[in-house]
Amino acid sequence: MMLAPLQDASCLLSGAGRPEDVHTLADLLRWRAARTPAALAYREYDRESDAWRSWSWQEARERVEQLAIALAGLALPAGARVAILLPNCVDAACIDLAVLARGGVPVPLHALENPESIAWILADSGASVLFADTDGDWRRIAALGRDLPALRHVVARRIERAPALPAEGPRLRSLASWCAAAPLVTESAAAPPRDGDLAALVYTSGTTGRPKGVMLTHANVLSNVRAAFERFAPREDDVFLSFLPLSHTFERTAGFYLPIAAGSCVTFVRSVAQLGEDLRTVKPTVLVSVPRIYEKVYAGLQAAAGGGRPRAVDPLAWAIGAGWRRFERRQGRRARWTPGAALDALLHAALDRVVGRPLRERFGGRLRIAVSGGAPLAPAIARCFLGLGVDIVQGYGMTETSPVVASNAPDDNDPATVGRPLPGVEVRLGEDQELQVRGPNVMRGYWNRPAETAAAFLDGWLRTGDQAAIVDGRVRIVGRLKDILVTATGEKIAPADVEQALMGDALFEQAFVFGEGRPFLGCVVVLAEQGWRELAEHVGLDPEDPAALRAPGAIGAVMRRVQRQTAALPRHGQPRRVVLTRDAWTLANGLLTPTLKPKRNNLQARFGAVIEALYEAAGAPAG
Repeated sequence: MMLAPLQDASCLLSGAGRPEDVHTLADLLRWRAARTPAALAYREYDRESDAWRSWSWQEARERVEQLAIALAGLALPAGARVAILLPNCVDAACIDLAVLARGGVPVPLHALENPESIAWILADSGASVLFADTDGDWRRIAALGRDLPALRHVVARRIERAPALPAEGPRLRSLASWCAAAPLVTESAAAPPRDGDLAALVYTSGTTGRPKGVMLTHANVLSNVRAAFERFAPREDDVFLSFLPLSHTFERTAGFYLPIAAGSCVTFVRSVAQLGEDLRTVKPTVLVSVPRIYEKVYAGLQAAAGGGRPRAVDPLAWAIGAGWRRFERRQGRRARWTPGAALDALLHAALDRVVGRPLRERFGGRLRIAVSGGAPLAPAIARCFLGLGVDIVQGYGMTETSPVVASNAPDDNDPATVGRPLPGVEVRLGEDQELQVRGPNVMRGYWNRPAETAAAFLDGWLRTGDQAAIVDGRVRIVGRLKDILVTATGEKIAPADVEQALMGDALFEQAFVFGEGRPFLGCVVVLAEQGWRELAEHVGLDPEDPAALRAPGAIGAVMRRVQRQTAALPRHGQPRRVVLTRDAWTLANGLLTPTLKPKRNNLQARFGAVIEALYEAAGAPAG
């Protein structure tokens, strides 16, 4: 089945200016600064002054021009790759735009990625320049001794240790001294980038194997910005809170370039650990996030309400139920004027102050739209947030599509799906219900991997590797072709579905389901600290004793919760064994991707011996 593309947006914004002249991302900032030069563009926390600092669009443009002149002094060839290893901040944004203005190709790197992975990407991309947060970041990479013949310059925001690196290595300078020398550099002629030139080399985090460099052009990204603008209608008075890594295409397009097109302000979070506080301080109107953030808030709500256990009087459940029905009426899926509608209005009036409003205040109190992408959002979580007045919309995409393929909209929202394809994007179903995509947002290919590029396409359509259904123009993701587990009995199950169900219990911080080629499924769950302490004490165990995680009493109590959470799944999709751990999976320990999805191969390796012993104890044949 194929959906015809909608008419592409003819311009980024209506009104004054010449958006038709915006053909590259370098043009985009110049156009925005000319349109609203004094409007607020960026805010970030200055730790030295202990205060938030603001930047106007004109100031941002001037900073980009200063950086572009400094880049000119490096005499880089057109298309040179420039790696950016920085946390989300104004410098990261301006360096990215300066590289684009000089016809270079940003290679965004995750600031929390391990040095080995970063060194591999530097080598694979052939990066000529590395922008780092500190000289220590570079020293940790250099200490690996990897051959990086293309790397000539390293610029660090802060130099923390004076001794120079070996003379034969790349030249290391501070960002301040490098920029201070910029006025002495004679501006060399640089051909402006064209829409077909590369605008980024984004390395897919991937849940398996080595990352691949996805080649995205200016035309790719701008087409997605235009389509997202039409779908979400961001405004000049909107405030985005940026915390997803700028190394990920979801944040680059939806949280970086889209606000430039809209003239919205972007505030950079101080740190992910301070996200909750910054939400209340910044009071964003738009939040671009991954499901994990919503899962944690939901788990907190459930824990405060008694862990989701049925109660005779449950204000949270009543408020969600009434709010959900109100939401469905607004979407036109229920009759608006019925006795039930009047009752729901009364319930909302009575309960919103004590249930709904406190939730919205956790997000700052004025959130207009919350976007969830990067991974599936559990239906129970979507129902909860929508029922309590947080307009959450789920979308779908991948790095290779710049990244958004489909999304719901606030006034056209079916959270059981990932919405309709964006304007200009076509989708169809191929063999095994594989979702395939065609459109101006689809990548040029994989960097230096012609065979893998060819394999990614079929008759000009990008193969997503995801199974889907298309009903009434909406896309519903069924599962990942490669991630489908096939048990020894031939039954198939998407592990993400099981993991989603498990995450509905506040006890479980993270979950990983396994069972390929085995007679039944099992799962590893990371336990929430407070929940674990309460459970351990309830069954008479010391929560600080590592052996308690293997005690039959603890295993049995957790298994009962696993069974309750997965009761609605087919029998073959219900885990029959569980492994308990208190050690969280993080980017730093290599068990999560930047969008906080589990790296399945790494988790399988980490828990391989425990999993093997589990099946042996159950008398199951070896996998």
